[in-house]
Amino acid sequence: MPQSRLSVDVRRLLELTEALTLSGSRLEDLYWEEQLKQLIGKLYKSRKNRHVETALDQLIPNKMQAYEILVELAETFSESTEIHEKADYDVLLVSAPILIWTRYQLPLPTPLQRKDFDLIEAAFREHIAAPQACVALLPQVISFEQMPQSFQDTARLTQQLGKQAVTGEVKPIEITPLAHTEGMLADARFIIAAIAVPKGQPVFHWQTPSAPAVQSRAQSLQNWQQSIEPCFNRLFAGCTIDYQQPEAFFVSSREADRRIRPLALKAAAIWLQNAANLNGSDIRATIVGCGESIIEEYRVGFTTRQSNQVIYGCVWPILSKEEANLNNEGLPDIPDHIAEQLAEVGIKEVKRLNGLAQGEICDDCGAPFFPNTLGEMMHPELPEEIDLEPRHFH
Repeated sequence: MPQSRLSVDVRRLLELTEALTLSGSRLEDLYWEEQLKQLIGKLYKSRKNRHVETALDQLIPNKMQAYEILVELAETFSESTEIHEKADYDVLLVSAPILIWTRYQLPLPTPLQRKDFDLIEAAFREHIAAPQACVALLPQVISFEQMPQSFQDTARLTQQLGKQAVTGEVKPIEITPLAHTEGMLADARFIIAAIAVPKGQPVFHWQTPSAPAVQSRAQSLQNWQQSIEPCFNRLFAGCTIDYQQPEAFFVSSREADRRIRPLALKAAAIWLQNAANLNGSDIRATIVGCGESIIEEYRVGFTTRQSNQVIYGCVWPILSKEEANLNNEGLPDIPDHIAEQLAEVGIKEVKRLNGLAQGEICDDCGAPFFPNTLGEMMHPELPEEIDLEPRHFH
């Protein structure tokens, strides 16, 4: 979008970010950061807008240093805040991801019972938050789709939960209903909490000086997992569950995004072998990068050795602009990593297609198209004798 068509606030965001990018000292950094903090805070508190996201779009792909600076500040000022209520409090929005996968089908979502919520809250207070912290949790475990969808939404949730933690006043917080999980084999669930502490005090349990931070952090995760396992083993019977380190909202959410990809890929490959009664050696996989101008996702199409018809597929999303350019920097190659994951579940014949494909989807059903070994993007079609839906474990 031309600069002349951008709003005054977006142009000011870009100017301040450019100034911070050019700064040559920490003192000047602090000045520009404070200016950005005030402006971003004003935007988060105003009526619904996506000014920060618009500014970030303007910085891609030619001003990546400025992009990284602005996105870090946008995340920081939305997942943390200050609350003044008889005393000054620092508030941090925290996410505790729980990754689940199965070779059958994920159980249908069920609301948390009060005893489960009480167990989770007690474990969070004891093992994650600093001893003197005030804590407030969302009353339900949520999915990716129910997470805040913008920086402004995240800032609003931080403020709401932070206020609840400090005052103890519980007010309803609107959460998008969880869509059905029919056919899903892997997903993440999130326990969301706000931790409020007197200004300058430790936020997390592992910041206390009783033991080295690395050791204390690992012990906190172990204690957290052991405490909440009975609840989640019951909610997700028959599933493999991976408990991730509770951390600041954006860091832990990105890590969950990153770690769910191989789980989803392998779960899909195992399900296909079971449903189609095929061995891994009977299946061929083809990988292609899809997007408009840069790779936005990889698509993996599965065919049998006897046919070029795509029978199933899996999407491997790219999570950042930096990740899209990994190969240019000599870092691990994503298609090679995908091939390694498939080899672990018996699919060793993997072909990589060069170039960039369009991310085509079916006009009728919205399903993504996947590549066959000839490079054709096709609608996946399982043979009629195969049960199209993954089975429930129970």
